[in-house]
Amino acid sequence: MKVAVYPGSFDPITKGHLDIIERSSRIFDEVIVSVLINVDKNNLFTTEERVELIKKVVKPYKNVKVESFNGLLVNYMKEKQSNVIIKGLRALSDFEYEFQMALMNNKLDPSIETVFMMTNSQYSFISSSSIKQVAKFGGCLKDLVPDEIIKDILNKFRGD
Repeated sequence: MKVAVYPGSFDPITKGHLDIIERSSRIFDEVIVSVLINVDKNNLFTTEERVELIKKVVKPYKNVKVESFNGLLVNYMKEKQSNVIIKGLRALSDFEYEFQMALMNNKLDPSIETVFMMTNSQYSFISSSSIKQVAKFGGCLKDLVPDEIIKDILNKFRGD
């Protein structure tokens, strides 16, 4: 069984992320969406909230699991018996950073491969940061994030 790990902060998950998950689920036997626990980062949603938001939107994909992890990705990969990391790319700037990370992960564990997937062009401008900015100022999130979580995002900014 070929297991792939799709790591990220997903704060919040976007339609671009979901596109990568959907496409990955057609390629791999199992895809583990892994929410990074980073106490140094000022996230909008807690780790647990991010895991739950993602679980809401990946229900149709029976071979997709969602969990969180802390520490080195290569150690988590060993624990999950996976040697494939999935990374989505929107622009050249994403590639430079992700390429460096892929080389570091491969240096730490030469058995690990990173698979880069280009985002669908209709999502290439979307980032979690831009979603938070739009939501903060009351903009429309339709077609930017999965419909199932729009209320969750807006409620977060209203303090609900």
